[in-house]
Amino acid sequence: MNHNELPTPGEAVLRARLDRRRFLSQAGVVGLGAAAAGLTLGEAMPARAQSSSQSADTPTEILTAFLIAEDLATTFYYNGLVGKVIQDPALAGPGGTAASVTADGNAGNVNYLQAALTEEISHADVMRSGLGIANPSGDPQQTFYFPAGTFDTLAAFTGTLNALENAFIGAYLNAVQELAAMAVTARLNGNTGYVGSLSAVELEYFAKVAASILGIECEHRVLGRVISNSNPANNLAYEQTDGITAIYNGTSSAVVALTPFLTESTGPGYSLATALANQKSVSLPVTGAPPVYLS
Repeated sequence: MNHNELPTPGEAVLRARLDRRRFLSQAGVVGLGAAAAGLTLGEAMPARAQSSSQSADTPTEILTAFLIAEDLATTFYYNGLVGKVIQDPALAGPGGTAASVTADGNAGNVNYLQAALTEEISHADVMRSGLGIANPSGDPQQTFYFPAGTFDTLAAFTGTLNALENAFIGAYLNAVQELAAMAVTARLNGNTGYVGSLSAVELEYFAKVAASILGIECEHRVLGRVISNSNPANNLAYEQTDGITAIYNGTSSAVVALTPFLTESTGPGYSLATALANQKSVSLPVTGAPPVYLS
C-alpha cells in the first residue's frame, strides 16, 4: 500500500451500504428544540452497557455514520453562509453576503464558517474513500432537516452549531476508543483482520484519522462560541462525549443524535447536492491532509 494514501477496507466493507430504514429503526428519534441549543443524550450508561454497544459496531457502520455526519455538517455550514443569518452584524453585516462583508460585519467570523465548510467536505471525502463510494451521489443520505428558522438568526444558528459540534466531538472520541479496541481484537486473532476486512494496523490508522478530525471539530466548537460571543470560548479543559457512548448501536449512539436531522418532521429539508454544487462560491481553501498511513 502507498503510505501516502488512505487504506481502503476489504471487500466486505466495500460492498456494505447503509440501509436508511434500518438506520432509522435502530436509532429511534430524539426531539430537537427550535434552537437546538440543548441536544444531549442524557446520563452516561453503565460501563458494561457502553462496552456492549461499542462491541456491536462494525468498521462499516462507524465510517457510514461519520459520512452522514460530515454530509450533515457540510449542508449546515453551506446554508448558514447563504441564509438570512449571514446578514447578522456578527457575520457579514446588514446587506452583506459571505463573498461581500460590509463595514458593519465581521469578516473574520465569516471566514471561520467558510473554512469549516471546506473542512467538513474534506472529512466526508475521507469517509467516502474508506467505504468505496465513488462520489457524493452514492451517499446514503441526500437531504437533511433542520428546525424552522435555523438559518435565520444568529442564536438559532450558533445554538445548532454548538449542538452539532458537541455531538461530533463525542462521536469521534468514542470512535478512537472503538477502533483501538478493534485493533487489539484483530491482533489477538492473529492480525488476520476484523470481521475479515480490516487489519489491526488499518484499524489503528483509522483511529488516528478520527483523532485528527476530532481536533478540527473542537476548533469548530470554539469558533462557534467566538461568533456567538460566548466567553470564554475555550471553556473546557477536556472535550466531552456529550452523552454519546457508541457510534452506531445502542440508545445513546451517535446515530441517535443524528436521527432528528434525517427526519422530515424536524423541519425544512436542505439538499446535500445543492450545497456541494455551490460551495465554491462561499468556501475558503484550507491546507492539510489526513495523517500519513504507516504500516
